[in-house]
Amino acid sequence: MNETGYQIDLLKAMNQNLNARDRMYRMICEMTGGAFLYIDASKNEIMTIGDLASFFDFEIRTMRELERIYEVVDEPYLMPLRELIHLDKSHKEKDCLECRTRKGDRWLQFQACASYDAQRHVSCKVIGIFDVTRLKLQSEELNYYSFYDVSTGLYNRNYFIRLLGDMVKKAKSEQEIVSVMMIDIDDFHKVNDGLGLVYGDELIKQFGSFLKELSSENVIACHLNSDIYCLGIYAPKGASSVDAIHQTITDRVSRPFVLGNAQCVTISVTIGVAQFPEAAKSALDLINCAEIVTLKGKSIGRDSFTYFDKPILKEFKLGLEMESKLKEALQMHGFELYYQPQYYCGNKKLRGMEALIRFRDRKEAEISPSIFIPIAEKNGDIIPIGNWVMEEAIRQYGVWQTLFGVHFILSINISASQLTQNDFVEKLFGLLKQYQVNPYFLELEMTESILIEDFDLICDKMRRLQEKGVRISLDDFGTGFSSLSYLKKLPINTLKIDKTFIDTVLTDSATRIITESIIGMVKSLGFESVAEGVEQEQQYKYLHAIGCDVIQGFLFGKPMSVAEVEKLIRN
Repeated sequence: MNETGYQIDLLKAMNQNLNARDRMYRMICEMTGGAFLYIDASKNEIMTIGDLASFFDFEIRTMRELERIYEVVDEPYLMPLRELIHLDKSHKEKDCLECRTRKGDRWLQFQACASYDAQRHVSCKVIGIFDVTRLKLQSEELNYYSFYDVSTGLYNRNYFIRLLGDMVKKAKSEQEIVSVMMIDIDDFHKVNDGLGLVYGDELIKQFGSFLKELSSENVIACHLNSDIYCLGIYAPKGASSVDAIHQTITDRVSRPFVLGNAQCVTISVTIGVAQFPEAAKSALDLINCAEIVTLKGKSIGRDSFTYFDKPILKEFKLGLEMESKLKEALQMHGFELYYQPQYYCGNKKLRGMEALIRFRDRKEAEISPSIFIPIAEKNGDIIPIGNWVMEEAIRQYGVWQTLFGVHFILSINISASQLTQNDFVEKLFGLLKQYQVNPYFLELEMTESILIEDFDLICDKMRRLQEKGVRISLDDFGTGFSSLSYLKKLPINTLKIDKTFIDTVLTDSATRIITESIIGMVKSLGFESVAEGVEQEQQYKYLHAIGCDVIQGFLFGKPMSVAEVEKLIRN
């Protein structure tokens, strides 16, 4: 091969290598989705690799044309971009910058890398250009979620707590007040149940939008969860005072919210207020205190507005402590049953025993049922407690039948929560069968309030129980929503006159008239009357004289332990 042929073959080989390398570079650019500018400082030339046309509508081959990039990016990013492109002036080797375009529809990322010679002069430079719009939007969206609630646009819980903490720090140094208002939409579940979750969500959004309008430099608003919102107010005064904001909220909720289906919904709200430094010294404690008074307000009734004070906190802590004690007692079988005798008024013979639950804590201090029963009803523990009472009383009665052959009536108190359980009737008859107790000797005592749950359902269960021989007693008559119209419909055997009537029956003429009317009505309806809380001989004589059937109270017997009942039976 001659020299010329050799040179031609060498050039062809070099050209093939260059083409292969060029293809490699272009494939890399396509994979990265970017374009690259290679700047040769010695020749002042720019070589483009990648799809530059997807970024700009002009070519870049010289340094002058490179400056046209500045026309594309938004003004706040011009100076940082100039510094990145002229990397040699800062003697950096690498730099990176994200810029929004002037049209605001894209985000471009510029990366620069420079190579220096021995004298620290730039020999060459590469500028990479990438479209990061989607990543930027995703980042902004994630950033938004970290600060704001999606459904309402208000601050979310975590960011609100941080801002409230800043308010508290500032208030400490400036000796100012910070108020926290917790706002709970009353009976929100009725909106969800009646109209559906979609319209429930719309109500949440509309109310959140309204609260957002109350926001200012000193007022921050948060959507805590579901139907609960929170406002933080720094140095509350004037239009930003708690009372002024409360009035604004009251005015708004007095008007209906119009939802997407043109359905008008009128709501009320319960509001609890706690203030720094009076109620608490930290953001979280302030929110907790506001929640406590909100719960207190809801327990009183709808549409309440309550300020935090120390007794409410004490009551709340006692409630939590009691809940803990109740759960421990359920696990450790810490309850005990006592039994109070009932006697026929005429011959003073034993009619039966009412099972009464007793509870002592670890310190052996007896806790009144009037304290722990309402707490158990509120947190749902009343169902397992009531089931234990029912089984333990029936079991004990079965033991007494075996030992003494007794045939008196056993009265057991039943809560509304128990009675509305689907399997209550089956469970009760299962226990009677298990402990071989005749249903005829069992009496279930129910208060008038039990009828509020579902009158027809309750009456149906009463009839099923009565048909099997179980006696039904209406307890505490006269203290609830007593009505003759519903009384004549109830399948009951016994009516108990509340102790509050017996306490004043000798001294108050109006009480005597009511008591005599109740007993006369009971006789006419064919029920048995029981007077509870009889503590004086004169009370007994009066009740006997007006025809009361049964008496129960300290005069004839206090609640007794199992051992004391057995002693009574033997005697």
